[in-house]
Amino acid sequence: MHALDVLGDPVRRRILELLADGERAAGEISAVVQGEFGISQPGVSQHLRVLRDNGFATVRAQGTRRLYAVDPAPLREVDRWLDRYRHFWNQHLDALGTEIARGKRERRVREANISPIPPTSPPPGAGAGP
Repeated sequence: MHALDVLGDPVRRRILELLADGERAAGEISAVVQGEFGISQPGVSQHLRVLRDNGFATVRAQGTRRLYAVDPAPLREVDRWLDRYRHFWNQHLDALGTEIARGKRERRVREANISPIPPTSPPPGAGAGP
């Protein structure tokens, strides 16, 4: 299965998001995914198997528990493949970052009741002593 086919499924993407925070037991993963997607435990197990069989996740036994973790190698391959397309969105993301920063700055100014226009210089002769 191609990496994008594996990642194209929202359940598998959610499982990878959970695993990105660290190793998790299969039961814990199942509980979250069942609650969010309404699928059965065997359905979750199948998604875990697809991730494992395609190299996106590793599993190790700890007593009766099965602990899953992300294997970053296939994700690095996807990242390398996407690299040639980054120029399509990097410029737009940079512009978005600038607009977000501008909005935050304007909000801080507004909340502090400070005019974004700097005060004008005092008139000539003002403040001069006798």
